[in-house]
Amino acid sequence: MAKRNQQDPGVYERKKIRRPRKPMSEEQKQAAIERLAKAREKRAKENPPQYKNIHPSVLAKDEDDMLAFEKVRNWIKAQKEELSACRQEIRANVKGSIAKAASIQGYIKHMEQYLRSGDWVDSYWGEHRQNKMTWNCISMAFHDDGSPKRQRHVYYPDIEKIWEGETEDELRDMGLNPRVGKVRVT
Repeated sequence: MAKRNQQDPGVYERKKIRRPRKPMSEEQKQAAIERLAKAREKRAKENPPQYKNIHPSVLAKDEDDMLAFEKVRNWIKAQKEELSACRQEIRANVKGSIAKAASIQGYIKHMEQYLRSGDWVDSYWGEHRQNKMTWNCISMAFHDDGSPKRQRHVYYPDIEKIWEGETEDELRDMGLNPRVGKVRVT
């Protein structure tokens, strides 16, 4: 089949015909596989991958770290597969699928942001967002009277544990209403 030339409309160009390759024998296939494996190994040794868009602190983590580079990459891959399944549900008008897709997209963006910056910004972690992140206080804040400000479920280095907050009995002993948190008038 001929195709008309764009520069000179009177000239037709002949379309290049691709001929099928000759089938390879099993021995030839095995030899080609071995040659390719050696060439890839040689290239990987001479020119290792440079992850310029990955933060150095992420690359420095061990393989067994909970937020290691390879683990997070696999989580992103799994979440993208889950997102494609969720998009099918959206087309089928399944209730709640739009919100689920938005949540998955947000989690993927958070993981990609982590790989770029080294800061995990999501409250959950894991392949399916199944684990809750523990917050760590790195700089204490204080009230006007000098007592430390604390939040529940945050690790504080001065008490060396996760602070769970006072119980209702402890708040009553301090003269506070546990429901409101203000001074009780008696």
